[in-house]
Amino acid sequence: MGNDSIRVLVVDDTVTYRRIVSDILGQMDDIEVVGVAANGKIALQKIEQLQPDIITLDLEMPEVNGLEVLRRLQAQKSTVKAIMLSAFTSDGARGTLEALELGAIDFVLKPSADSIEESVAILKRKLYPKIQAFARTKSVHDVLSGQTSSITIRPTASPPASAGDPTLSTKSFAAPKEKPEIVVIGISTGGPQSLNKMLPMLPADLEVPVLIVQHMPPMFTKSLADDLDRRCVLRVHEAYDGQPVEAGHVYIAPGGEQMKVIKQFDKPIIQITEDPPENSCRPSVDYLFRSVAHNYGGKVVGVIMTGMGSDGTLGCRLLKRQNASIIAQDEATCVVYGMPKQPIEENLVDTVASLDRIAEVIVHCVRQGSVMLCR
Repeated sequence: MGNDSIRVLVVDDTVTYRRIVSDILGQMDDIEVVGVAANGKIALQKIEQLQPDIITLDLEMPEVNGLEVLRRLQAQKSTVKAIMLSAFTSDGARGTLEALELGAIDFVLKPSADSIEESVAILKRKLYPKIQAFARTKSVHDVLSGQTSSITIRPTASPPASAGDPTLSTKSFAAPKEKPEIVVIGISTGGPQSLNKMLPMLPADLEVPVLIVQHMPPMFTKSLADDLDRRCVLRVHEAYDGQPVEAGHVYIAPGGEQMKVIKQFDKPIIQITEDPPENSCRPSVDYLFRSVAHNYGGKVVGVIMTGMGSDGTLGCRLLKRQNASIIAQDEATCVVYGMPKQPIEENLVDTVASLDRIAEVIVHCVRQGSVMLCR
């Protein structure tokens, strides 16, 4: 293996999963499995000895469990990242969300297929892109780690602003747009921890509803909504079919289903469907954004945040045609710079903001009917 290989430690209390995960990772280019550990105590020792870049980490283990491993790594200010292997249960969902709050970058559900071969195939399909995404972003984060708290204008009529633009000091404003009536957010890998930071910054008097597609399976979105509801002054719900869309409320698409907005008697309501996945995602950002573009035209603030893949790009194109305001999270603060990348490169985005400035830009767009610029 070369010096640029991603070094991985596999941590699981079952021999079967240690072998399966090690074999899957061993087939990947530029991945080096540097060791395995049967519990968290051994894992912490091996992390110190082997200095991996990333660990695959089981939640439930004897002696020291996965959450305690993350707590100790956080206390040590360790740069080692973790991808959780999670059970598809309500307890697993709650534990996984806590792991994400403690710094885990993503999770993979442990498959429950009828055969070992099928389980291996499922786990490989889910785990491979997450490791690859980490590999692609590791060097970028090393370079950009000092660039924070920025807001950059991305005018569609001129070339993109440079990454070195200053942080906001003098405010100016783009040409007025229609006053927004709704905010929609698309987010994936790194989403729970990013939403935990951003959503509590939104004020109780936001005056518009907020709809979110977070790529997650069933049960996990309910736990996420409940956790965010405790943290935010806005009310946060896992959305249900027929739910009225009201100002001051946040609606998270339920995992494994599609969410869109329709209007009945000129009043917006949420419709939950089992329509097919889009971009291999259900819920899909494009699916939600398309319905909002149809029903609200340009009276929308669209936000595209950290995540793997390109879900949301088509939706941003539709919103841009309606002259909606579009905000993207910057590369430096994304866990994975995938979903915002293409909209930014296509100049669909009005404002590029770091994670700690996104709420500020949303509030300005809603209240002023224009995007926040800087010079």
